[in-house]
Amino acid sequence: MTDVATSKNPEASRYEAHIDGELAGFAEYQLADRLIVFTHTEVDEKFEGRGVGSALARFALDDVRADGSRQVLPLCPFIKGWIDRHPEYQDLVYGAPPTTARD
Repeated sequence: MTDVATSKNPEASRYEAHIDGELAGFAEYQLADRLIVFTHTEVDEKFEGRGVGSALARFALDDVRADGSRQVLPLCPFIKGWIDRHPEYQDLVYGAPPTTARD
């Protein structure tokens, strides 16, 4: 897997992924009071198959979790599908049932 550098670009309302300094992909979002709405994810075709989308999704969702002030509304099919395949992030989704601690 290629080293993917991820970052948050709040001025552009998106998370970005770079490979060797070149923009490889991004995940756009909109903020509401208690929500972050992921609207579109795009990976440059020359970087497809190199883990860019997954790196973006994981970084963005980890950032949302660390912030703790918003839930995720994944309108973007890629982000929605990624969460579906990674159930450990399901608790971030708006409307998801709360997780309960078990003894």
